[in-house]
Amino acid sequence: MKVIGLAGWSGAGKTTVLTRAIPLLLQQGLRLSVIKHAHHSFDVDVPGKDSWLHRQAGAEEVLVSSGARWALMHELRGAQEPTLPDLLARISPVDLVVVEGYKTDPHRKIEVHRSANGKPLLFPNDPAIVGIASDVQLDTNLPAVHLDDIAAIAELLLRSAMPLADVLARA
Repeated sequence: MKVIGLAGWSGAGKTTVLTRAIPLLLQQGLRLSVIKHAHHSFDVDVPGKDSWLHRQAGAEEVLVSSGARWALMHELRGAQEPTLPDLLARISPVDLVVVEGYKTDPHRKIEVHRSANGKPLLFPNDPAIVGIASDVQLDTNLPAVHLDDIAAIAELLLRSAMPLADVLARA
């Protein structure tokens, strides 16, 4: 299993880039998963549904299953947020895990930069950034591709991914 991150400021287009790159990576026969970090409270459940009521009643975990998918919801209830290595240990084995967010963690990352955001590049302050996808030409020695060149971004993700054991060793 290999791991690569997409990092950048909110509004840079990380999710758009990833949702456009995933089909190209799948066409290469890869099995792919995504870990997405949220900086805010979120809920995948629906208030009033049985699973929501179970969580509200105090269940630590609720697993919902159907013929189409299953989802495990784990309530932290004040416990520390799991680290990226903790989450990587829980994910099913695949060829490539793309991590969206976790921009301060030490795994390799491709920076997604949009000039209209008015935010500075994370590179060169983050030595784990190994490539950049941007809508402007940048003066860098790192591999750089245009935000609209999804095939080049998919190739950069794949070429830059590191083995899971190396990610865990950096943590």
